Amino acid sequence: MPGTPETLLLGATALHAGFQVTVTVLVYPRLAETSAPDWRRVHGRHSRRITPLVAVVYVAVLAACAAALADPGPADVAAVAASAVALGTTATLAAPLHGRLTERDDRLVARLLRADRVRAVASVLALAAAVAAVLA
Repeated sequence: MPGTPETLLLGATALHAGFQVTVTVLVYPRLAETSAPDWRRVHGRHSRRITPLVAVVYVAVLAACAAALADPGPADVAAVAASAVALGTTATLAAPLHGRLTERDDRLVARLLRADRVRAVASVLALAAAVAAVLA
């Protein structure tokens, strides 16, 4: 049913999963290949370009999760929980790592890639739960 909290959650989690999987499969591997001499320039450009998109996607997810929690079923709760893992991983791991990566550091890049995989898995699980919520 269009406009229900569940369909809003489905749309937002689909947007988020699509965004996150694209970052995991295409964007971060390319960023990780960046050499030390080019790191500051490439990482800075990446951060400037992706930040507005992250803001739009995350606001959509947060709004949809809030709507779904007004009268949640089990699948809504699962979708919100998985989304919280993805967004929380950004806030507690990925964003601080980006802040520390002013120069290329292979150890920090590897940690960023691991955190990013957590976000990708969580966003896909959120989408699966949102599908279940719509079908319930």
